Amino acid sequence: MCFQLQPEIEQKEGISLSFHLSRILPYIVVVWDKPYFYALGKFKNSMQEFGRDWESMLEQIALEGIKDFSDRTWQFQEVPLTETVSGNVISLLAYQVLKTSKPYPFSSITALSKNGVQVRREAKFWAEPIEIDGTLQAAITLTFKSKFLLTKTLADFYLNHPDKDNPEKLLIDLNVRSLSGDIQGNGTITQLIKEPSLIHKQKLIHLAKSEISKQALQDHLSNKFLVAVKFGKGKKLYEYGITALRPCVTSETASKFGVNWGDLLKETKIPYKKRTELLATYKEEAKNALNNYGFELGLSINSRHYPDSFWQPQVPIENTPLLFGNGFIGVQSKILTGLSKGGVYRRHKKFSDPSRLIRITVLNLCEVGLDYFIEQLKERLKSYKFESLFVINSISLKNLSGTQARAKVEEVVNELMEIPPEIVLAFLPQSDRNADEEEGGSLYHKIYDLLLSRQIASQMIYEDTLKNPDYYKYKNILNQVVPGILAKVGNLPFVLAEPLPIADYFIGLDISRESKTKLSGTVNACASIRLHGKQGEFIRYRLEDALIEGEEIPKRVLEKLLPAKELQGKTVLIHRDGYFCGQEVANLLEWAEAIGCKLILVECRKSGSPRLYNFVNKTITAPEKGLALRISSTEAVLVTTQVTEEIGLADPLRLTVITANHPALISPPIEQVVEITLKLTLLHHGALKMPRLPMTVYGAHKTAKLRLRGIYPSSMLEGDCQFWL
Repeated sequence: MCFQLQPEIEQKEGISLSFHLSRILPYIVVVWDKPYFYALGKFKNSMQEFGRDWESMLEQIALEGIKDFSDRTWQFQEVPLTETVSGNVISLLAYQVLKTSKPYPFSSITALSKNGVQVRREAKFWAEPIEIDGTLQAAITLTFKSKFLLTKTLADFYLNHPDKDNPEKLLIDLNVRSLSGDIQGNGTITQLIKEPSLIHKQKLIHLAKSEISKQALQDHLSNKFLVAVKFGKGKKLYEYGITALRPCVTSETASKFGVNWGDLLKETKIPYKKRTELLATYKEEAKNALNNYGFELGLSINSRHYPDSFWQPQVPIENTPLLFGNGFIGVQSKILTGLSKGGVYRRHKKFSDPSRLIRITVLNLCEVGLDYFIEQLKERLKSYKFESLFVINSISLKNLSGTQARAKVEEVVNELMEIPPEIVLAFLPQSDRNADEEEGGSLYHKIYDLLLSRQIASQMIYEDTLKNPDYYKYKNILNQVVPGILAKVGNLPFVLAEPLPIADYFIGLDISRESKTKLSGTVNACASIRLHGKQGEFIRYRLEDALIEGEEIPKRVLEKLLPAKELQGKTVLIHRDGYFCGQEVANLLEWAEAIGCKLILVECRKSGSPRLYNFVNKTITAPEKGLALRISSTEAVLVTTQVTEEIGLADPLRLTVITANHPALISPPIEQVVEITLKLTLLHHGALKMPRLPMTVYGAHKTAKLRLRGIYPSSMLEGDCQFWL
């Protein structure tokens, strides 16, 4: 059945209402696909009373306390199904069947159980229609996740713990979840209400929505104390009896439950053979549940049956030619060879004279011997055709408080500015790694701020990295650090040897979000844009000075970040980290038309993508870097990382090309966008390992996070040195 509501309903309401209808209606699932709802019955007679009972169904939802719908009045109208239902709607209906079926169709598999703490494998799935031979076919993505679960209630944990005589120490700040699910997500216990009065408890019982919560407020433990829980960033506290809550297992609380956090994390890594078995199990369970509603589950999307749906670069991505100095051509796997034989592709103008020294100040805050390391660093720079001058400052922070240490560091850094260096190499105590959780912050960000505000680059190294003075270990550190030093002071170590097609410039846009510490919501900042040329070469960055609210980059900011003089008459590919929001696309196209340039707009999303696998000897294995699945003519998922079995499985990027009927917008084949994005991951100059993201948006999130902390080159919002590496 297809139906609609009057007045018309918005997307968020439509999705929410369809879920609640699917939950309360026996043998019927409902989905929303603008502007209609679609309902599917398990039996032929399931739908007969649907339209007639519409009002009573809404009343039932309202009675259950779904506040979004308790005061709404709609008129129900059936819409004749005159056309074939789309692949998107079929996919959504299949997803809703799996999500709301009772009993739940997927088994939960326990991988580890110790002291009541379990690591469980659970199915993860969503609607994912896919274009096959030009037609959108119904499909779902099926994968799985590992999660931690404590089988004990909070009451069990409390009663059996040695510290039960001190409930404040044991329970305050503990993360918990509601057993009834009346509030989703984790909460934190903030206080205890000791010996609550009968009147107070009766009031809470009257307000409670679930039987679990009501019973917990009436048992004998609730006479001793109740707990007040804060969920999210809201100020409101919810009072519970402790039998209605379950503790959450986190890195901070694992030891309280007698388990090692590292052991739990290890169990979340699933071997490939086990992945094969799990996928087969979950697919069979999905098949059985979907069969009840008349669906047939077909083949998994694979390259044997659907070869046109998969893409790989003609040349392995690691063998893409890179251009170094003096015309030397190398590859990503031999970057150090390229630097040794050719030098950097482009020296910064201040180092155009090869005899010009890189002045490096060393700030030793951890009392580790550095003579040998500095000697090796100097030799490595020389092998890349750069002379250097080191000025070493050793500062003891022994017996200083955090505040005193930060003050001492600021004093020393200010003294260094009498003869400013090009870069400061800071060696930090290991204890500073987690100091940002403290109110005063870390020495890392203190130094970063002091230097960046003066347009001076920095490179931080923690003391544990240097504790073993082994030559080969030092060699590995130098391999990572030296190219980054060269790039941070403005040099360009290498570029792509061959120009990228379809665009003259490549740009990245990002919004970084950070939760407010004491209020609900988030503070947002617009990250920098980075301008890259046809060979992927970094040209310039620009930072937006003003903080912004919400998800959308305002029109004035977009126009400010896209220079008319430089982009006029050019084609520009813009990677947006995440979705384009609000009026961003419309505003970009309006500006492009005004300044006379063409745009290719690409969303680059880091989550919510199907996992891709290789399949060897009837067992799935890790996908190769560069493997892509074509979802449609405008969308693909792309593997940009290679990870070991011990770490997990590569999480692909999802690339979506924006289409619209506009003279300033170009929509190239998705395969070209995939190849360009992949090649732009080769140009990370701060490390030898390829990043997951293309360099247009890599580090933009970090830049915005620093901006939120007030750390940015305030007197220079535009520059040509990659300080964020």
